[in-house]
Formats: sequence, structure tokens, C-alpha cells
Amino acid sequence: MTDDPLKTDPTRRAGPEPGELNRWQRVWENLSQAGMGDTVLRLGTHVLLVAFILIVAWVLRQVYTRAQATPITQPSAFAAPISDDLASSASENQAVEPTAIIDLPEYQPVDLAASDTTNGISRGARLHTDVPSRPRMDVQTYIVQPGDTVFGVAEKFGLKPETILWANQFVLGDNPHNLRPEQELNILPVNGAYHRWSAGDGLNGVAKYFQVEVEEIINFPGNHLNAETIGDWTRPNIEAGTWLVIPGGQREYVNWSAPEIPRDNPSVAKVLGPGACRQVADGAVGAGVFIWPANNHFLSGFDYSPGANHSGIDIDGETGDPTYAADNGVVVYAGWNNWGYGNVVVINHGNGWQTLYSHLSAVYVQCGTSVYQTNIIGAIGSTGNSTGSHLHFEMMYNGTKVNPHDYLP
Repeated sequence: MTDDPLKTDPTRRAGPEPGELNRWQRVWENLSQAGMGDTVLRLGTHVLLVAFILIVAWVLRQVYTRAQATPITQPSAFAAPISDDLASSASENQAVEPTAIIDLPEYQPVDLAASDTTNGISRGARLHTDVPSRPRMDVQTYIVQPGDTVFGVAEKFGLKPETILWANQFVLGDNPHNLRPEQELNILPVNGAYHRWSAGDGLNGVAKYFQVEVEEIINFPGNHLNAETIGDWTRPNIEAGTWLVIPGGQREYVNWSAPEIPRDNPSVAKVLGPGACRQVADGAVGAGVFIWPANNHFLSGFDYSPGANHSGIDIDGETGDPTYAADNGVVVYAGWNNWGYGNVVVINHGNGWQTLYSHLSAVYVQCGTSVYQTNIIGAIGSTGNSTGSHLHFEMMYNGTKVNPHDYLP
């Protein structure tokens, strides 16, 4: 038998045969030449990584399983009662030491009032009680600030704009443009109206005028009326000069805007001011299609709001900017308006339509002038009751004011 080479040649180490190495080397060279060397290397690396993760997981599972199976012994926090048998058995083997008695300090009550609460938590009772806010029942006063509007003041107090007007008729005259800084306004606690009682007034008549029930006036706490002592509703025991809140009350506005001005009798508008026309000849007729009367097509102030007695829109513009005729027609008012509109032009379009242009800094037309769409009839300004340059524009059809937004392009 041939001797083992490892025994005959001690310098030779055990390892793979040269033929085996050449075989694996040729396999690797073939894979590399086929372009699969990198792929096989990455795949092998991933396989080894997955195998390593599985081995680690198996080891951790074995450790966890053994830890759960091993009982944990520790001293009990509380000693169980000792039975008589166990006690006697223990006494035979060894003496049991008696339990030591610990002297506790005597309890000393703490004076919370005199204690220093900075060193701990005070458990003293709160002497202050938070009272929830209650609805306001009294009428407040508000001083108008620069930049205020009827709409802004109403929003500030959670009221409707018409409530601000109805509560301040003697200050604003039902005209939102009459608002001025430093004015003192009545701010009602609820939406409604404010009425100053006059000698001869009756509750039935006042309630009917403001479209409410008598009980709503009597029962409102802020009015301080007593149903048992108020007496006859036609002649109630209410002192003249007393102001009453009318919850939910509403009334007709005083009409301070221009009425319908016909071509054949424009003098009906003489009550408005010196701009009224005496006589007008017939002239141009509109097509019923309108354009914006100013270069800007956006607002700078109030929008159309009949509820707040604002029957037009305030179009933005600078003093001197042109004002255009919105459609063909005849001028039936041209000049000053005594009701806060300043310089005004009114055009009757001869087809049921009428347009109004106010707060003008200049008027370029005269009574009876036929104008045509896009003609310049005046200049934007801030005359009358106005807090800044703009064009107040109104539209009327067959005597009824309408929303200009519905007819302007």
C-alpha cells in the first residue's frame, strides 16, 4: 500500500487537490466570461446575509425560550401568616427572634394658612370662582374710529348692519355714508331697533310699527318693564324719553336716495337738491346692455346691501378719474344733492332703466343732455358724505332698485 503523502512529506499541508482547484477556477472564469460574475457574487452575498439573519434569530429565540422556562425566585414582599404547626416546629429547632417595634413620631397637624406653600403643593380651597359670561342686556356706546364703516362696526359686535342704522337714526339718518369719526353710536345687545318713547305712544302701536309682538318688548330684561305694573297697553306706565330695545324689530328706512325721475316731469326730484332739472326734452334711448361706469371693475367701499339701506355699489377710483355713461339715455339730474350724495348725475334710459352716479368731483353734462354709452359724464370724487374717492353707482328698473352686479359684465 502506498504511504499517505501527509505522513511521508511533513511539509505538505492538507487541502484541496490541484485538480479540484482548477475545476472551480475554470467554473469562475466561465461565469466571468459570460458576464455573470458580479451577479453571482451579489447573489452569494445576499444568501450569506439572509443565512446570518436566520441564525441570529434562531439563537435569540433559544435564549428567550430558556429564559421563560426558568422560574424566577425572589423574596416575597409580604410574609405569609405562619401556621401553628409550622410555628411549633420552628420553636423546636431554633428560637424565633421577636419582631422589633419601631416608635413612630407623633402626628403633628399642619396649618395650611401658615405653611410655606413654596416647598410643596398647597391643597387650600380656591376662594375665586370663575363665573361664565352671560348675554349682554344693556346698550353700550361706541366711539367711531377712523376707517370704521357701518358694516365693520356691526361685525365687531356680532350684529347686522341694519341694527346699527336702526339704533342710531338721529346720528346716521338711515344713511351708512353718514358715519364719521368721533360719533357716539348706540350698540344694542341684540339685533333689532331702538325706540325713544314719546308721550301718547302705545305698546300696540309701537309693536306694530316695528313688526313684533308686545310681549317681546315687555319681557326683554334690558327694558326693565314689569308686566304686572305696566298698566293699559294703550297708555302704559312708561315715562316719555325712555329708550326701549325692540328685539327683532325692523322698520322702513327713510328714503335718502334718488327716486325714479321721469323724463316728462324731472322736477319731482327737486326735494333732493339744486341738481334737479325743470324740463327735459326727449332724447337717446338705451339698449338695455350696460358697461362698467369706471375704469376699475372692483369695489373700494360698500357693496350692494338693501338691508343696510345701501342700494348701490362703491366702485374704486381716484379723484379726477373719468365716469362713463353705462348706457344711452337723457340726463334728468345734474348737480348737487342735499342728502349726502354730493355731486350727482342721473340718466333716464327711456326703457324703464335709470342709473345714478354720485360723489363726483366734477359734472360734465347738463339737464336734458342726450348721452351715449362710454361718454364721459363726470369725474370720480369724494363729495357729500364720503370718506374717500370712489363712485357710488345705482341701477333702477321700473322704479325698483336692483343689484348692479346682476347687470354689469
